[in-house]
Amino acid sequence: MKSRSSDQIRQDFLHFFKEKDHLVVEGAPVVPREDPTLLFTNAGMNQFKPIFLGEESGYQKDGTVWNRAVNTQRCIRVSGKHNDLEEVGYDTYHHTLFEMLGNWSFGDYFKKEAIGWAWELLTERWELDPDRLYATVFEGSEPDGIPMDQESVDLWKSETGIDPDHILAFGKRDNFWEMGEVGPCGPCSEVHVDLRDDEERKRVDGKTLVNRDDPRVMEIWNLVFIQYNRKTGGVLDKLPAQHVDTGMGFERICAILQGKTSNYDTDLFEPLLKKISELAGIPYGKKEESDIAMRVIADHIRAVSFAIADGASPSNEGRGYVIRRILRRAIRYGWDRLNLQKPFFYRLVPVLATQFEKVFPVLKEQEDYVVKVIRAEEKSFLHTLGQGIELFHQMAEGRKELSGEDAFKLHDTYGFPIDLTELMAREKGLDVDRDGFEALMKQQKERGRASGRFAASEEEEKNWTVLIPSEEFQFTGYDELESESRIVAIRREQDRPAILLDRSPFYAESGGQVPDVGTLESDGQVLRVKDVQKSPRGFLHIVDKLPEDPSGIWMSRVDASRREEITRHHTATHLMHAALQRILGDHVAQKGSLVEPGRLRFDFSHYEAVSSAQLDEVEALVNEKIRENIERLEERDVPIDEARERGAMMLFGEKYGDRVRIITFDDQFSVELCGGTHVRATGEIGYFRFLNESSVASGVRRVEAVVGRPADDLIRNEKRQVDQLHKVLDRTDDPVGEIQSLIEEKKRLEKELDRVRQKEAAGKLDEWIKSSLELDGVALITGRLDAGNMDTLKQMGYDSLEKKPEGAVTLLSATDSESGKVYLMVSVTPDLIERGLKAGEIVGELGKVVGGGGGGQPGLATAGGRFPEKLDEAFEKAKLLINSKLN
Repeated sequence: MKSRSSDQIRQDFLHFFKEKDHLVVEGAPVVPREDPTLLFTNAGMNQFKPIFLGEESGYQKDGTVWNRAVNTQRCIRVSGKHNDLEEVGYDTYHHTLFEMLGNWSFGDYFKKEAIGWAWELLTERWELDPDRLYATVFEGSEPDGIPMDQESVDLWKSETGIDPDHILAFGKRDNFWEMGEVGPCGPCSEVHVDLRDDEERKRVDGKTLVNRDDPRVMEIWNLVFIQYNRKTGGVLDKLPAQHVDTGMGFERICAILQGKTSNYDTDLFEPLLKKISELAGIPYGKKEESDIAMRVIADHIRAVSFAIADGASPSNEGRGYVIRRILRRAIRYGWDRLNLQKPFFYRLVPVLATQFEKVFPVLKEQEDYVVKVIRAEEKSFLHTLGQGIELFHQMAEGRKELSGEDAFKLHDTYGFPIDLTELMAREKGLDVDRDGFEALMKQQKERGRASGRFAASEEEEKNWTVLIPSEEFQFTGYDELESESRIVAIRREQDRPAILLDRSPFYAESGGQVPDVGTLESDGQVLRVKDVQKSPRGFLHIVDKLPEDPSGIWMSRVDASRREEITRHHTATHLMHAALQRILGDHVAQKGSLVEPGRLRFDFSHYEAVSSAQLDEVEALVNEKIRENIERLEERDVPIDEARERGAMMLFGEKYGDRVRIITFDDQFSVELCGGTHVRATGEIGYFRFLNESSVASGVRRVEAVVGRPADDLIRNEKRQVDQLHKVLDRTDDPVGEIQSLIEEKKRLEKELDRVRQKEAAGKLDEWIKSSLELDGVALITGRLDAGNMDTLKQMGYDSLEKKPEGAVTLLSATDSESGKVYLMVSVTPDLIERGLKAGEIVGELGKVVGGGGGGQPGLATAGGRFPEKLDEAFEKAKLLINSKLN
């Protein structure tokens, strides 16, 4: 068996099935846009789900329907059923992001060809030893009413040269493939390979190690035979057609064909490990602890980089939270085990982008953006990581379990995901009170699992009455706002009664544009359309009531003035998007949008706040294009490849058909694929104004703007405010200068007040030192400020250490009467730190008493709380803590 590079292996696979009449299909992004039930693409079959469910007849390409396909798909498995995160780096073959090589049959060939071709590729093309291969089949399931897959057993015997003794039967856990709790599924037949040496194979029969988590006898290919659809409640329905879905672990097959015992020893990871070793100044392969860290980092940079390039952003919700967890996990390994305590993770992106430039160019195309997002996340997390790790070690000292409260504090104050805390705890032999942590998490706002939702779910489509069967839906809203329609079906649901029409001018919510509203009228019957959503049957028109008589012709009327406001804002969004790219750079890409009658909202990739000057430039450019009154060029039914060649702007990861609609406003300025509604010429927009600019997540900014009448209202309101300022200031020449003068005077007075307070505080500190309490030879200096802030307390803490450099603990508090909060500061002299007193530990316990928390260094630490009435209790607890530590 000759060794092959990873590029050769990938091409071998694709070419093998291309020879067998398969279409080579581009892999989907790891961030699914069309399936909000998934956080990430976790299998090659995800993008073909509509075909398996019978919603589409096959894979369409350039007007041709293909029933066979092959590709390589980036997958991420870090949550739910498919979660390999804990094994990553510790074993040799699990990854967060991996490539899955797959071939598919959409109602074409089935088990015979899939099994025969798998054997041919493995043993003839790649020359694997047949005696080392094992095949598993489904043993059946009595609860599901599925018998043993004897057909696959027979085909392995007739179509391959496998030893019959190497055909093994297993249950649902191993040999029945399901993407999730619902969806396409079916029995599968896995191929396993025994990589042990001949002497070991003679001693222990390989079949006893199949599916036993032995890294030397592992699965390399899963042949899934999709026959069923698992519905809510666990019911299995037979699909209208039988399909084949196979998935081969690319990293694993590379290790096998390159003669390696670890995926990390292949050319897929070698460039990354080399760079990490160089950054850390530690050789790879010398020490297990540092090797694990390097493997974790090499794996995690792949998942984080491709997820960001494909449209995810680190955040506190949904898939963004998962990416942030992975990124922080990698940073922690670098800090703790490789002494990489400055931003380093982002420096791996160029290595990865260059490595995959030909097969997955998206990362190279967005390299600068991905680098900046990761670097910003690193800087943010490293700022608190050291404090968090120190606090963790304090929490863990002398304990067998970390409390849920401590785990929550690490999460809430220092940004530690719970699995990172659990990982650190395991390394110290500690348990974590996960139930306690989860209880505290529930008190906060529940995190959203994933953005988006089904516009019309299976549950919403119950209770339908079909009036006109097999009617093809036609949307007329691009050309008219009134259409003659017939009611095809009605849904009798109390809260959201709905109607399907054969043709409709109503725009259904899509692409960020809100739906139309209006009326349906026939023979004196008037129905109010409140919402319009897409569904597989057509557009769902949510109405205020159902018709008494649904027959006959209905006049569908869109609210014209509302639609006009929406189209103005939608076209302005296109112009603004193009202007943002001109002013900020080509890295700007849409990450979300909302277009409604009164405003537009637009999220886009950018690594820092947009300055006022830049916003002014964008605003000026948009208004210049509005004044040019550029006519809209609308092209429908354009081949997708032609649109790409012409450079039409496409949202990465958006699912486009073979033929698309292009909206152009000056082919040198704005050319986009779009299904929304637009003005006839830009002059109809009127005027464009920004409302605000803010951050949504790391590397994602948000702007809001108005056009037309709302922009006019904004200008008039601003003029009224300026007029009022003139009157208040009793002058008309320079109100701005007057305001600036008042602001400067306010700042001067505030500084003067701070100086007075500091002087007053210094005098009080001297009094408190003189009246300090003696505790076993330790001076406990206590004092309270009726008004003050944390900065004042810190300064007093430093002053106390100078005035009383030995044998003293200072405990001070300040109360904010406006907010009702209380602040605490504890300082400890160096000699007492050596005796076991640490300010961070003391103030952490006192913070709990006053309804908050805090921490800091052994010499000086602070805390805040919301119960100033408990200060006496906190001061008494401080005495007990000091006594217990000293004795």
